[in-house]
Amino acid sequence: MELTNIPLAERLRPHTLDDYIGQEHLVGPEGIIRKMIETGRVNSFILWGPPGVGKTTLARIVAERTGVAFHTLSAVTSGVKDVRDVLAKCEAESRSVFSKGRPILFIDEIHRFNKSQQDSLLGAVEKGTVTLIGATTENPSFEVIRPLLSRAQVYTLRTLDEKDLKLLLERATSKDSILAKRTFDIESTRALFRYAGGDARKLLNILDLIEQSTPENEPVKITDKIVADRLQENPAAYDRNGEMHYDIISAFIKSIRGSDPDAAVYWLARMVAGGEDPAFIARRLVISAAEDIGLANPNALLLANATYDALNKIGWPEGRIILSECAIYLATSPKSNSAYMAINSALGKVKETGDLPVPLHLRNAPTSLMSDLGYGAGYKYAHNYSGNYVEQQYLPDEIKNTSFWNPGQNPHEAQMKLRQDERKNQGKGI
Repeated sequence: MELTNIPLAERLRPHTLDDYIGQEHLVGPEGIIRKMIETGRVNSFILWGPPGVGKTTLARIVAERTGVAFHTLSAVTSGVKDVRDVLAKCEAESRSVFSKGRPILFIDEIHRFNKSQQDSLLGAVEKGTVTLIGATTENPSFEVIRPLLSRAQVYTLRTLDEKDLKLLLERATSKDSILAKRTFDIESTRALFRYAGGDARKLLNILDLIEQSTPENEPVKITDKIVADRLQENPAAYDRNGEMHYDIISAFIKSIRGSDPDAAVYWLARMVAGGEDPAFIARRLVISAAEDIGLANPNALLLANATYDALNKIGWPEGRIILSECAIYLATSPKSNSAYMAINSALGKVKETGDLPVPLHLRNAPTSLMSDLGYGAGYKYAHNYSGNYVEQQYLPDEIKNTSFWNPGQNPHEAQMKLRQDERKNQGKGI
């Protein structure tokens, strides 16, 4: 068996767009990055996508095909001085008579640069001293400063689909200098693709592991059982501090709002398997109970709050059962966002009208001076009237006829509205 210290993923790294797999929307016949390479006019951009989808490879291909100088920095190990040093080198290269164009500075994990480090890039990018290509797994909107975002277009890379992974597997087994010498017996790729999770590097690392653990005189068998046995476990593709964290909790809450208990439990399972903080999930359930179920079923808020308390008492892993019960209850409960909309409407009115004065009859009068000024004068104590209700103005004069709460169509809120109207009519003596 031929031995090499170079990982399979590095051995197979493509050097042309024709060998590049995936991201057709960027590198296909009409893709913007292909157009840049063909015209030789490369502008600064940031590649945003999950690990193993070809961000670094794409940056290298751009540099190789355009023939310009290429410099790399890792945001994990580089400081402001490193940035300034490489920018000075780029400036000298751009002025050279031998220059074929602006040098490219590729910064891996650019989201890890702090504000001052990102600020140090602005001048060079603005003057055209360097073409910046950044790579990040995090949402640039949150992690990259606005002035830099305005100078660099963001392109989103997607996880590889099954067609891409099949092509990658075929290329690895037929084109790699080591694997091409082996015989492969591929019975099933289901587990292989599932464990890879759309990550090319992960798939090639798994393939490398299986090949290296197979005796040279035997065919390399790929079955679901062999893949599972070699890996022992499947670390969930979930980053508690990353984009997927927000995407999955969003899908979870929207599934509850959409009354789909199966989807709600699935996204809950994704978070549980990924190691999400149970307290975070419980807090979001409490919010959902108030925002999405609301007055259609006020007991939902009580159950969600009880879920949060019970989770603190019971702990993990049994706490997952409590979360599941609450998620299913909320998903199958009637829905109303009238309370949510009411407070938003009221906040909008406050912003529009400012600090309107409290009507005098509603003001507190703890001193004789305030009483003399009319504070509290004319206030009607509701409990002194039939049905504990009396017609009275409670809003400021300028918005006295404004309505903020508009009940939904569900029976519970309709009944609430009916009772409210009956009390108003009673207070008017109707």
